[in-house]
Amino acid sequence: MITRKNASISKFIIHKVGNKFNDTKNAFSDDVVEFDEASYELMLPFLLRPFGSLVQSYRFNHHADISLNEINSYSAQLFNDEESFVEVSKNIVTHLYEQSTSAQIKTGDVLVVLFDGIEFRDMTTNAIGIFKIESKVNFFQTYLENNSYDILVQNGISSKKVDKGCLILNQSDTEGKIILTVDNNSYDAQYWINQFLNIKFADDANNHTQQYIELCKEFSTEVLKTSYSIQDKNTFLARTVDFFKENEMVNVERFKEEVLDDEKAIRLFEDYKKEYEGEQNLVIRNQFDIAESVVKKEKKKIKTDIKLDTNIEIKLDIDAPDASAEYMERGFDNEKKMYYYKVFFNAED
Repeated sequence: MITRKNASISKFIIHKVGNKFNDTKNAFSDDVVEFDEASYELMLPFLLRPFGSLVQSYRFNHHADISLNEINSYSAQLFNDEESFVEVSKNIVTHLYEQSTSAQIKTGDVLVVLFDGIEFRDMTTNAIGIFKIESKVNFFQTYLENNSYDILVQNGISSKKVDKGCLILNQSDTEGKIILTVDNNSYDAQYWINQFLNIKFADDANNHTQQYIELCKEFSTEVLKTSYSIQDKNTFLARTVDFFKENEMVNVERFKEEVLDDEKAIRLFEDYKKEYEGEQNLVIRNQFDIAESVVKKEKKKIKTDIKLDTNIEIKLDIDAPDASAEYMERGFDNEKKMYYYKVFFNAED
């Protein structure tokens, strides 16, 4: 995640990208935007706000040689020679245009921006931002004519969120330049990250933690929910979160012993992990450091509700992983021919 309190925009240009599939053309600007104070004060947080909560970062990728990655090459040019800003920004839009090979991919405005004063992990750096605005909104504009106010509808960019954006930091580690990205219109998951940017997750604790939590979420839904019950699914997720909160490192063998109840569940988890790695084309490490920020973020997304067809909903506390097993029983009533949950408690509120 970044901090933008000292950030500023040093160069900013707008182009329009067409769609190669539909034969709509690009339209280029020849000069940078000169902001007035009001538009600048609105634009800076609009562009940088999405990156303030991101915990995972990416690095450039290429099947043959990383120097052949187009955006890696263009960003290096911009960092080394700001005088080339306008021309290189056009090349970036042309590269984006070349990736629009289906009717799904939308035309839109492309903003290329140079930032100064970006703070990331106790470092202050400059950065390149590339943003694509695909969706516009209608808004009312009032105006005075013949001593009376009238109203008309105009179409423009919403200041609430960007559709697609990336931030390439002028900082590297052993894997290369650090990149953050967002995609709020994910109609084509390959287009922005894999085809245009050609980036991959960094090989760090954030990525390892994210991958393992995603594995556990999928396992709980596809295996535990169907082979056991929703109660078992939710208990497993609560125990998973608790394990990640209470430990600094994940050891897969220890995780299975502490989180899963029996040998059958452990075997199911091991089999599913192999299948999941094959489908996702990745290898999940058997031991890795835990990224606390990822755990906090993912915990908010996990749902542990049990919705019944009798219009009753049971909500389990994810911070009390053993409460479900200790104070709730699931059974089947032969008279009513229905399943039931029995819940034990001392007081109600």
